Amino acid sequence: MKQFSVKQWIYVFIIAVFAACGRSESKKLFEVSGTITNSTAKMIYLEEVPPGSNQATVVDSFALAKDGSYKLKADAKESLIYNLRLDKSSFPVASLINDVPKMTLDVVLRAGSNEFADTYEVKGSQASQQMKDFMYAFNNYLQEIYPLAVRGDSLRKLAVHDSAYESIRQEWKNIADKIKTFTLSSLSKTDIAALYIFELGYYQGSAEQRGFGLEPIGIEEELKLLNNGIARFPGHQGLLTIRSLKEAEWANYNEMNKAKWVGKAAPDFSLPDVNGKQIKLSSFRGQYVLVDFWASWCMPCRAENPNVVRAFNKFKDKNFEILGVSLDHPGDKGKWLDAIKKDNLTWTQVSDLQGWESIVVPMYDFGQVGIPYNILVDPEGIVIAERLKGPGLEAKLGDVLK
Repeated sequence: MKQFSVKQWIYVFIIAVFAACGRSESKKLFEVSGTITNSTAKMIYLEEVPPGSNQATVVDSFALAKDGSYKLKADAKESLIYNLRLDKSSFPVASLINDVPKMTLDVVLRAGSNEFADTYEVKGSQASQQMKDFMYAFNNYLQEIYPLAVRGDSLRKLAVHDSAYESIRQEWKNIADKIKTFTLSSLSKTDIAALYIFELGYYQGSAEQRGFGLEPIGIEEELKLLNNGIARFPGHQGLLTIRSLKEAEWANYNEMNKAKWVGKAAPDFSLPDVNGKQIKLSSFRGQYVLVDFWASWCMPCRAENPNVVRAFNKFKDKNFEILGVSLDHPGDKGKWLDAIKKDNLTWTQVSDLQGWESIVVPMYDFGQVGIPYNILVDPEGIVIAERLKGPGLEAKLGDVLK
């Protein structure tokens, strides 16, 4: 994991949450002015971010004065996120909320860079200051994760036993839990809709960056939070728009995650193991077996592997086995074997090295839901669970393997 400064994290992740920004119904003019220091840019732009979209719209522009001063205006929609972006810059140098008619925002860029602000100061806008404070506090927590990631990478390269990761994992989890608690607490105190949406989206956008190990807020819980926001900020069109999008996502999620195999016989297949020996699923009859579909190139799979390893080590003496089925691509046997070793996958592994063209994909029909994907098969060959992840995997095995 590459180390970034706290300021850089802000602008890397702020992009990920723009799709959550909303607008509401009333209109009024607002103005932002200030000074950009250490910039070689010629123009500065004020961008409005519509709800449910990551495509910001330029609503005003200004030719920077020699001293870096600027003044921008917009016909504002109540409670909305805006970006300040300099020409030739991929990221905004700062963001604001239009909670007041006038505000100032002064930015000091890192010397020699038009991409990232070293510091910025907001005056006159309480909501914009609260947004800045939230981002800085959030990203200070993320900075605590970096040394843990470095230590974990070092241990992984040394191929040490899984138990050596336990203290790192626990410390990492504690920080991740603090971040989620901090976010939910901040949401409960927020008194402006755009900031509410921003904080929720900021957490979700960060959780999608799997290298940080944050647990995304599930769609069902996210819908509850959005409904709470709508109750607190009635009539806010941005919240209503985002809830509508999430409801469609929830309906799709439910459709995609209907249990296809529970209660049915697991289709049998035969694939070569790492030594080329053909292994049949039916050869595990008489045992509980987790058929785990994954691949060395699948980062979510690799992130889930420590959970699978812990489950295997905990239940392997209770008539339980795992059959790993890789969707690695032709010619990538070396990558497959390397991933098995690095992730300490000590159970039977098979693959025809055909990627998504593998015979098991249409057989189990998981092409749309993707990997990681698994099924839990009982000793009679009947599927009793599927899509088990994280704590849910251990919980289910604990119920079955008493």
